Amino acid sequence: MNATNQIPATQNEEWGFWGTMNEHASAAWPLAMTAISDATSQPLESVQVFLDSRHGRHFADDVQNGLYRGQPLADAINAATQQWMGWTIGRQTSKQYGIPRGLPYLTGFVIHCEIVEESQIVS
Repeated sequence: MNATNQIPATQNEEWGFWGTMNEHASAAWPLAMTAISDATSQPLESVQVFLDSRHGRHFADDVQNGLYRGQPLADAINAATQQWMGWTIGRQTSKQYGIPRGLPYLTGFVIHCEIVEESQIVS
């Protein structure tokens, strides 16, 4: 990530990633934004929409699981990122969300959330 890129703030402090991370939210947000953007090659604005969604809450659950196992915050975020990148979109998820089969799960849902956000702005 380029140091000149500003990390967008959450637009959902109650739910999503931020709300699920509780007292870790302010430290976890920039780490997760950067890790996900780097892993998926998606812009920070798309990652922000993903993290603010219900899918971001599920991602935060996996980060919290790492913290529970004793991992430092950055390691828990990186482990969750790698876990989500290791999963691929299957037939059922592809049908349900319109995400191409075989795409890494994290990449697919970051792009999906961006498309949903854009379609709501246009509507």
